[in-house]
Amino acid sequence: MNKYVKTLTFSAVITTLAACGQTGNTTTDSAATNPKYTYELSSVQEVAGRQGICTDGDSYWVSGSGTLTKYDENWNVVAENTNPFLGYELEVNHIGDIDVYQNELYLGVEYFMDGDGTNIQVAVYDGNTLELKRVFPFKSDTGQKECSGIAVDPDSRTVYMVSWIDDDSSSYLYAYDLDSGAYKKKIRMQEGTKWIQGVAYHDGSLYVTCDDGDADQNEPDHMYRIEINPDGSSANVILEKTFDDVTRQGEIEGLSFDRMRNQFLLLYNRGARIIAGMPSGFYDGYDKEIHEVFSYSFK
Repeated sequence: MNKYVKTLTFSAVITTLAACGQTGNTTTDSAATNPKYTYELSSVQEVAGRQGICTDGDSYWVSGSGTLTKYDENWNVVAENTNPFLGYELEVNHIGDIDVYQNELYLGVEYFMDGDGTNIQVAVYDGNTLELKRVFPFKSDTGQKECSGIAVDPDSRTVYMVSWIDDDSSSYLYAYDLDSGAYKKKIRMQEGTKWIQGVAYHDGSLYVTCDDGDADQNEPDHMYRIEINPDGSSANVILEKTFDDVTRQGEIEGLSFDRMRNQFLLLYNRGARIIAGMPSGFYDGYDKEIHEVFSYSFK
């Protein structure tokens, strides 16, 4: 997508709820490069949603801006929820990247309008029925303005939320207690990652995907590793992977680590030309946007 068009207002974003980056590769220029793993692409699977991906090793779940879909281990659809916003006391209209823990789905949901997220909540859904079970109370004075993704860290019993908005609020991880739902703290990412689209926890580290490449210029997006000090207020940012091996450059989204199969999963959109969050036709050879999960073996 073209990251540099400034004439469109953020009100256009609500028409698609497609968070996308506005800057070039400023983050990759400053972040240290020291990957923890090597990644080898093994398969590509087209899916129904454009926002998030998670797995427990037996099943896969994919989120759209307003949909949830569950797949079995062979990517057959086994459940769908096309109206996942039933049961909320506060109005919400957008889902970002998602996570799963003990057959419960964790979603960062919000009401998204004019570039800001309000009524942000951590929402927990049943992994089988895809129906809402409960929500965490959101602490409104943390400075968080949007939620593009959510990750469960079972080791520290923490739920992390991230934001894609291009201001200081997107430089933080927002932490909530997994058991009580209480707000814990926010952690500054030292290199100031921008346009975060997804977040996942794996083996002591957090990983975020950033929509920081310009698809019009065939620039790839990136994943960064966030080294968390549980007792600290800041975290180091390391460039983990450059996605120059996707089908074509487009819009990076959610991510997940499959611990059972030792696979890394990435959701990536291609085909639609996105300007400031608004579809503006299609690239040559496309008449729709395609959502794909790229599976990598890693070691």
